[in-house]
Amino acid sequence: MNVSKVEIPGIENIKLPRMTKIRQKISNDYIEDVPLAVKEEIQKIKSKDKITRGKKVAITAGSRGIDRIAEVIKAVIDEVKLLGGEPFIVPAMGSHGGGDAQAQKEILENYGITEEKIGAPIFSSMEVIKVGETESGIPIYIDKNALLADLIIVINRVKVHTDFAGEVESGLMKMMAIGLGKHKGASVIHEYGFDKFHKIIPEVGLKIIEKILICFGITLIENGYHKLCEIRAIDPEEIYEVEKELLKKYKQLMPRIPFESIDVLVVDEIGKDISGSGMDTNVIGRAKGVDKDIKIIIPLDLTENTHGNACGIGLGDLTTKKLFDKIDFNVTYTNTLRACQVFS
Repeated sequence: MNVSKVEIPGIENIKLPRMTKIRQKISNDYIEDVPLAVKEEIQKIKSKDKITRGKKVAITAGSRGIDRIAEVIKAVIDEVKLLGGEPFIVPAMGSHGGGDAQAQKEILENYGITEEKIGAPIFSSMEVIKVGETESGIPIYIDKNALLADLIIVINRVKVHTDFAGEVESGLMKMMAIGLGKHKGASVIHEYGFDKFHKIIPEVGLKIIEKILICFGITLIENGYHKLCEIRAIDPEEIYEVEKELLKKYKQLMPRIPFESIDVLVVDEIGKDISGSGMDTNVIGRAKGVDKDIKIIIPLDLTENTHGNACGIGLGDLTTKKLFDKIDFNVTYTNTLRACQVFS
């Protein structure tokens, strides 16, 4: 597709308006010593006592680009070893990476999560086991490797979701309900539609806590500069209530466009490592109904860590050939069909 000679009649008569630079002040408080923060948090909770010598402990790792996530995971692994446990990593990212086990492992490697750097094996598989159903009949699937462990530690960032609103959105509950369900579990839950997620995610997550040996959770919050500003270890029975409070806190920290109406929004990069919808609908509006009147959105490129996944490109109005040429349609369609959404 050669667009170099495209001519648009009358474009020479279009005059750009006057422009000026503005600066937005956002809190930039962040954690400097991540390993120390993780250690101190784990020492606070009683659930750490479940980890005894020889216990195999599965630790989740997702596909989002979380600040210093490799440091967080290594710190958790180090603490598990000190308690006598035998930790290993399981990718908990639903159908990301095209629903392929090797691709999911490669996603982690791009975040610095390798066996050599974190000091623990990574067991990546798409095999799942059905562990039961919720009271309303929703089947629950869990990563087979995680179920073979004696205990599971769930790690994830708490933030708003791009497609639904609820008391909990993206966080530990979603990691358990969808991430650990791999392609099979994610597909089943997405069939219910995003409009049901505010009920389904807590229902499935709480049932997993009830039936599976979740040791504890590690929640992460980032500030508006994408830097870790809070790390919290949570006993399993408190995950739901604490996550609700942390989501409220995140909403006060998250960045926003300081205008209600915009003619053109240029987005440097979109990608799954930035947002589940490529670019955050909580910021740009459109898919989630945030009160923003943005007439034209132009995404310029895909992030390297999205691995060709262009989910969310349909939220834009125009794009570049550079972005288009980077799209991996197999990966994009797999993720889009799993989410039961129409790709445009």
